[in-house]
Amino acid sequence: MMARSVDGEQNDFSPYKIIQKKRDGEELSSQEITWFIKNYTNEVIPDYQMSALLMAIYLKGMSSKETAALTDAMLYSGKVLDFKDKKVIDKHSTGGIGDKTSFILAPIAAACGVKVPMIAGRGLGHTGGTVDKIESIANFRTALPLEDFSRLLSTVGVVLIGQTADIAPADKKIYALRDVTATVESIPLITASIMSKKLAEGTSGIMMDIKVGSGAFMKTLPRARALARSIQETTLRFKKNITTMITDMSQPLGNAIGNSLEIIESIETLKGKGPRDLTDLSLQLAGGMVYLAGLAKSHKEGVKKAQTALTSGAALSKFKEMIAAQGGDSSVVDDYKKFPVAKCITKVEARTDGYVAAIDGVELGLHCVDLGAGRKQASDKVDYSTGIIIAKKLGERVKKGDLLAEIYHHQEQQMVVKKIKKAILTTTFKFSKNHSKKAAKLIIEVQTKWSKK
Repeated sequence: MMARSVDGEQNDFSPYKIIQKKRDGEELSSQEITWFIKNYTNEVIPDYQMSALLMAIYLKGMSSKETAALTDAMLYSGKVLDFKDKKVIDKHSTGGIGDKTSFILAPIAAACGVKVPMIAGRGLGHTGGTVDKIESIANFRTALPLEDFSRLLSTVGVVLIGQTADIAPADKKIYALRDVTATVESIPLITASIMSKKLAEGTSGIMMDIKVGSGAFMKTLPRARALARSIQETTLRFKKNITTMITDMSQPLGNAIGNSLEIIESIETLKGKGPRDLTDLSLQLAGGMVYLAGLAKSHKEGVKKAQTALTSGAALSKFKEMIAAQGGDSSVVDDYKKFPVAKCITKVEARTDGYVAAIDGVELGLHCVDLGAGRKQASDKVDYSTGIIIAKKLGERVKKGDLLAEIYHHQEQQMVVKKIKKAILTTTFKFSKNHSKKAAKLIIEVQTKWSKK
């Protein structure tokens, strides 16, 4: 039986046959993948059949050729920008607790001459969303038409918006299904999701921060390396340059977790007063972007230029310029009282001596969701003012009575705070009496691949 596609074309494809083929571990043709994605995006193929294909892909995997075809189909499901400028470079992180590097590295790179287009997402689950965090700045507009996006990239050098209906709409629909069908942690699906959005931005190169560890999607180094290879192969097929950086996520990055709190910590970092791990990683990522843009002869030289942009104040000025250009109140950079920050602060103090042996980042993220700083459902409204600031990191010595964390909350949240405080003392932080467990090396591996254009 022939199937009719959204444009009326008849062929031998059918959702059933394609699902069956992948279920049996066979390789799908690029035509089959394109047909399926096109008809799902246009609501000809129902969610239940897309869900079945996603599970088949999750269980049977995809070849590099299939992954490229899936990326291509998702990429061209919407508009694709092309700036024809080798200095247009974006960064993507696979996500983690307290990961706020975008707000630091983007203005640093832009101050060095890189053009940084950022189409970011909102938080769902235990990780916060870049768009939610920046919207804690009053009147900051993330819903901009693509014309304004292009204009600001040209004039300001950095722009941050949310995913629009124009950019990779197939990915938007498919990700919502992956989130509820236990198919998120699939390397081909992660690759296609990330790359379809990044390639649609019109970038010449991509800086990829792949998180590994207890607080990341990739729990082990072999899995992180496999994802890095998949992203590299797909990027090179599309004639783009790529740097993959595998970084540790066995504990939160920086100290602040929660929307306003993370933006304030980012601004402090741009002022040269941020946490060491957050500062170092932001500089390394920004330096890589400078190198990919052809504005430095090596990654090391790129980092030096990034450091100069940070210490000179040029990066902070660029951040203020971006805020103003997108309608936000740039005076927040000098007056943190203009941020929505919860008035009640509950301190959590250690009950014993020892060393911090483990920090459950996922738990910390879920604590923030309970406070309203994140979403349990996509329709939930985010509270920008709540969150947690941790005071101790892996390997640090703790004495009884030392501050472990501060919970920012509202007066009516006492029951939730009591539950969170108990969890922080019993399961979120783990202690060792006899030895300290140092954090893993922050930057584990770095690889840059240049396309053969």
